[in-house]
Amino acid sequence: MSYITKPSARHPRLPSNAVGLTVRDYEGSMSTLCAGCGHDSVTAALVQAFFELDIEPHRVAKLSGIGCSSKTPAYFVSEAHGFNSVHGRMPAIAAGANAANRDLLYVGISGDGDSLSIGLGQFCHAIRRNVNMLYVLENNGVYGLTKGQFSASADIGTTSKRGEVNEQEPIDPVNLALSLGATFVARSFSGDKAQLVPILKAGLAHNGFAFVDVISPCVTFNDHEGSTKSYAYTRDNMHEVIETDFVPLRAEIKTDYADGSVQAITMHDGSVVKLRKVTEQYDPNDRSGVVDYLSETRSRGEIATGLLFLEAAGADMHGFQGTVDQPLVDIPYETLCPGSAALDQLQAEWR
Repeated sequence: MSYITKPSARHPRLPSNAVGLTVRDYEGSMSTLCAGCGHDSVTAALVQAFFELDIEPHRVAKLSGIGCSSKTPAYFVSEAHGFNSVHGRMPAIAAGANAANRDLLYVGISGDGDSLSIGLGQFCHAIRRNVNMLYVLENNGVYGLTKGQFSASADIGTTSKRGEVNEQEPIDPVNLALSLGATFVARSFSGDKAQLVPILKAGLAHNGFAFVDVISPCVTFNDHEGSTKSYAYTRDNMHEVIETDFVPLRAEIKTDYADGSVQAITMHDGSVVKLRKVTEQYDPNDRSGVVDYLSETRSRGEIATGLLFLEAAGADMHGFQGTVDQPLVDIPYETLCPGSAALDQLQAEWR
């Protein structure tokens, strides 16, 4: 991917966060995506989320695969660690890196082609292992790099820019994540920063696999009448199920929510996610109920958005595997590899 440095000039009165950084310090290189691409709006939301959470850039590891979406990590938190993997293999790289260094904050950026076609198996097993990471799927329903063919998330009946009609059933990543046991599942729209930023902040604080499906229109190949991933269609049909507010752990917690149906869930680090129900009888902790509700909204042609499911308790990959608390990268080589005598003794125990 191309890297174009942004101008260094900045406003002298930009506010700083708790670690002394401004929002500009969380930006990356200049975007080479098409002007108006929804992915750049996702980048802006990520930048804002990192700034508001006071995250130190060296604690972040950004990972991606192949596709327009996979350029996104170059455009935020330039001082973070980064790895651009082969097509569809980002989840395995993330799991391996997380196994070696659990102290980093992992952010995976993928697309509907990268995650739902060639990388579908990798995506599924990252969910099953509950890898502790924020996984953002920038979903536009087409293969933008190869001139707009339908992707696996294209809805039946949607038309391409050239007029072809998709007749294949789509893979819904939200339903897939719910069925595989994901503990944090959300959907948002790249054009709704007010909704997306709190969701990203909550996902970054979540202990386990936090999945966010972002409808992110492709302005070049999939933003026309007949597309269900266009700006106009998404704006007209999005239906906010849960209004989300993320309150980081602080000495004093304040919120501007009015009285009403509010559910507060405390995260593992003491931060609080407050969910205000804007739809009657919706329970974000009832996995099967959420699946049924999503099916109902889809049958009406609506796109359900918000933090759709949240399960604060549970073990991540390290909890399942019983790994040591100290990151493997910090353990001396002599301890990690004690020699052939220790290996012979270990093998003898299984004979």
